[in-house]
Amino acid sequence: MADAASHSVPAHVAIIMDGNGRWAAARGLPRVAGHREGAKAVRRTIEAAVNHGVQYLTLFAFSSENWQRSAGEVQDLTFLLKHYLRSELAELHAEGVRLKVIGERERFGDTLAQELEAAERKTANNKRLTLVLALSYGGRAEIVAAARRAIEAGMKPTELNEQNFGSLLFTGGIPDPDLVIRTSGEQRVSNFLLWQLAYAEILFTKTLWPDFCGRDFAGALEEYAGRERRFGARPV
Repeated sequence: MADAASHSVPAHVAIIMDGNGRWAAARGLPRVAGHREGAKAVRRTIEAAVNHGVQYLTLFAFSSENWQRSAGEVQDLTFLLKHYLRSELAELHAEGVRLKVIGERERFGDTLAQELEAAERKTANNKRLTLVLALSYGGRAEIVAAARRAIEAGMKPTELNEQNFGSLLFTGGIPDPDLVIRTSGEQRVSNFLLWQLAYAEILFTKTLWPDFCGRDFAGALEEYAGRERRFGARPV
């Protein structure tokens, strides 16, 4: 595998964490058990990203469509999010991880939204890894929101370009993902970072998210290192 200092290591890895429910069903367990194991996989993946020198890690933790799930499952997911934030923040901060949240955090209620904002402030000066949590996030809604910001800012059509429009997205100031991983064998992007994934390398793995580990992460980086990124151009 490429050394962490190598240019072949992606600066930004994004992950669609999928398969918690199937992991639980295969074991005759309630879906919340899969989500709990998924939280453990998050911890392993953050550690692997730090160890390999990845600078940005974006995790699709809760989509805007997830609100359509049963009230009980939404409640379980929200509880786990609160628990994870409260139990892991101190360690993340100590490890030099900066937290950033994208999406409609206000939908989780004032208390959790304020906790997320406080966590961002607490870790704002950390530089080892930027952990981006996509919460109540949808790619189409993000693009529409950016368009509204452009209109509200009084931008003229002739002034608008890809660079300044990109700065109006939730991810403004963050480089686009180099590598996107989706677990569980599904092969679609599910409304995730639709603008930002224009030239990302995409890797689909059959591993269910609760089983994803450092070895899987290293394997994904190894495959990425072997790909030729052309960005629409022909190789020289």
